[in-house]
Amino acid sequence: MTSHASFPPLPGIASADRRVRHVFLRDLVLAASVGVWPHERGRTQRVRINLDLAVAEPASPVPDQHDAVVCYDRIAAAVRQLVAAGEHVQLIETLAERIATVALADPRILRARIRVEKLDVYPDAASVGVEIERTR
Repeated sequence: MTSHASFPPLPGIASADRRVRHVFLRDLVLAASVGVWPHERGRTQRVRINLDLAVAEPASPVPDQHDAVVCYDRIAAAVRQLVAAGEHVQLIETLAERIATVALADPRILRARIRVEKLDVYPDAASVGVEIERTR
């Protein structure tokens, strides 16, 4: 049996010591115009989007005010708007990169992990997709 080495904590992991919290959006299902194959053009297909955003916390306690935090409602609205814009994207990798760019526009977000999955590609698989992680 081999032993596994300990890995140092990642800077994006939620931590009181590093003052990082995570804001997430799980299982957002949208109709997207995406795909490289001819049968994928001119129609939409279901994609599931997950975001995990590592957010820098201020040095002092966060006040109990909406504008003091990264707002998941604004993030969700931006992702919906991006996908609904109607521009066909060939690769879900491209869609994931665009979502990461939108998320990282907020300077408090240190790291964005984005997963995009096509839900209806294979009848014997729940999904196919890609997950990317980007840092500022």
